[in-house]
Amino acid sequence: MTHFGIISPGSTGPLHTMMPLGQELQKRGHRVTLFGILDTQPKALAAGIEFQAIGEAEFPLGITKKIFSELGELKGLAALQYTIKFLTLEAVTLLQEAPSKMKNLGVEALLVNQGASQGGTVADFLEIPFITVCSAVVLNREPSIPPFNTNWAYDPSWLGILRNKLGYQILNRVAQPITDVINDFRQKHGLPLYSHPNQRYSQLAQISQAPAAFEFPRQELPSHFHFTGPYHSASSRQPVSFPYEKLTGKPLIYASMGTLQNRLLGVFEDIATACADFDVQLVISLGGATKLESLPTLKGSPLVVEYAPQLEILQKSALMITHAGMNTSMECLMNGVPMVAIPVANDQPGVAARIVWSGCGEAIPLKKLNVSRLKTAIQKVLTEDSYKENAVRLQREIAESGGVKSAADIIEQAVSTGKPVLA
Repeated sequence: MTHFGIISPGSTGPLHTMMPLGQELQKRGHRVTLFGILDTQPKALAAGIEFQAIGEAEFPLGITKKIFSELGELKGLAALQYTIKFLTLEAVTLLQEAPSKMKNLGVEALLVNQGASQGGTVADFLEIPFITVCSAVVLNREPSIPPFNTNWAYDPSWLGILRNKLGYQILNRVAQPITDVINDFRQKHGLPLYSHPNQRYSQLAQISQAPAAFEFPRQELPSHFHFTGPYHSASSRQPVSFPYEKLTGKPLIYASMGTLQNRLLGVFEDIATACADFDVQLVISLGGATKLESLPTLKGSPLVVEYAPQLEILQKSALMITHAGMNTSMECLMNGVPMVAIPVANDQPGVAARIVWSGCGEAIPLKKLNVSRLKTAIQKVLTEDSYKENAVRLQREIAESGGVKSAADIIEQAVSTGKPVLA
């Protein structure tokens, strides 16, 4: 039995990937502890995962609701900068507190979400193995792949590569605070400094929840990189009630802008107006954006809820209108549901670009969103067979990728042998 520690950003998306992994390892007899801020404790408890608080002074209970409320007002580069600020504070706190707590609890290996790039440094300091888990767009950099925060199409020409290099230079400047925090800690403790972001990831195994066919063509991923498909499970989440009796049986369009960048209420109005002329039922999940009673009257009288049991609703959906969060996109593909993406910030533009590239849907940048464009995209995805066919194609690949069991096999092999697990 191995005692695994989990290091992950405190937001919902990454935890929806990490908790099922923890559950699978527990089923195999291992001990698993999430090290996180207090607001992540309910998610750990819902999944039956042990919890150890980090940063109780810096991140008191309820702080993420305030932070994400402010983040929800932002978009584009401003939202990314705000996210980096939050992640930098998380990194500082984790590096200060986690090593001693992990040592006292006897943690023997780490599962590090790729978005928590300080996690590998904690493992290096403790001299224990770690595995990188990619919940979002694969962050590994290579010249022909656009930066994760852009909606740029895949273009391996010299012009596309030049564009990408300029994008990475901007991203480096924005993310410099995290780089400085990590390298300051490494220098203080005699660890070799990182000169490239790819060095932050595991040398034993790197695991992505995406199917390989969803990712742009990669040429430089390490030989120990694995596409295992998603690990999502309703058993790892807090239960959500839903008025199923109000479903009409018409083709269902499900719309959600996630739980972070979800306060752009005008987007929900555009979605309702665009869907009103179709013979469908629209279900909108506000994701905590506002209370139902404060929402303006929406055209077409859609069924609106504060939260929805997304995994269950997608099983009934013909189409999803989404912010292009990676978890939501994978959940759509697990159910063969095509998408219309309205990306807002962070990795969402990169996910949206892959939705379009893989033929599973259409995308409209937020700054170009209007009812006419949205209605046209919905019409295309609902009526042209190729979108559904491609979503089903990726659904099949996901089913054949192994999912959480394959990921756990890789993790166990990496930790037991101490050697890279080759794909």
